[in-house]
Amino acid sequence: MKMFSDMGVPTKETPFEVAEASDVVITMLPSSSHVLDVYNGPNGLLQGGNSVRPQLLIDSSTIDPQTSRNISAAVSNCILKEKKDSWENPVMLDAPVSGGVLAAEAGTLTFMVGGSEDAYQAAKPLFLSMGKNTIYCGGAGNGAAAKICNNLTMAVSMLGVSEALTLGQSLGISASTLTKILNSSSARCWSSDSYNPVPGVMEGVPASRNYGGGFASKLMAKDLNLALASAKEVGVDCPLTSQAQDIYAKLCENGHDSKDFSCVFQHYYGGKDEV
Repeated sequence: MKMFSDMGVPTKETPFEVAEASDVVITMLPSSSHVLDVYNGPNGLLQGGNSVRPQLLIDSSTIDPQTSRNISAAVSNCILKEKKDSWENPVMLDAPVSGGVLAAEAGTLTFMVGGSEDAYQAAKPLFLSMGKNTIYCGGAGNGAAAKICNNLTMAVSMLGVSEALTLGQSLGISASTLTKILNSSSARCWSSDSYNPVPGVMEGVPASRNYGGGFASKLMAKDLNLALASAKEVGVDCPLTSQAQDIYAKLCENGHDSKDFSCVFQHYYGGKDEV
């Protein structure tokens, strides 16, 4: 807060005070418990009783869809202190993002948005001020569902690329050569061409700085847990998600929880740096 205050940005002591001073509130937090606390906890965004000032509340956290739906329902049951335009009740959108720290810094995030389509259209300029893509996913919780599906795909993809590159090294093919082949063949994907996990192959990615920054392995493990829990709720068997969750859980247990999730190449598979 001091950093922003020193930059001239107004700060408040509690989420409730933020809500009292804002027409739109955007939250982005690590887990469902944090989001519930910020919305419903002591001094939370909704602690003003049934009446709130913000007409739009946007949560960009990666959490389970049911929590998003529950909070959305709670927001919809409130009334606005001051009616604005045709809005009589506040509205919540779940709008998790894809692209990680690099895209956030560059303003090129993708927003996956669930909730009222009218609210989505009203919020679209806000999303495009922070990112380059915004996709409407349907009703409340669908943005969260899309994000969980995206991240399980990202985890499985990173494991596949890391496994292939490690095997290639063991068979005598350099990681840079095999990467060129992957990226000009049917195996090309984000994990090979934009976020390569092998130190020395690509500049500007976590692998080039000892897996610092980026998307922490503990967050990937959390998201895979969310995917498995959601799959269980709807009776869908997800064996690759389960295997990926086991691998990232072991990675975290072995002390690599704060390193970027691409460190699985080195710290799980035992892959080597590109010389």
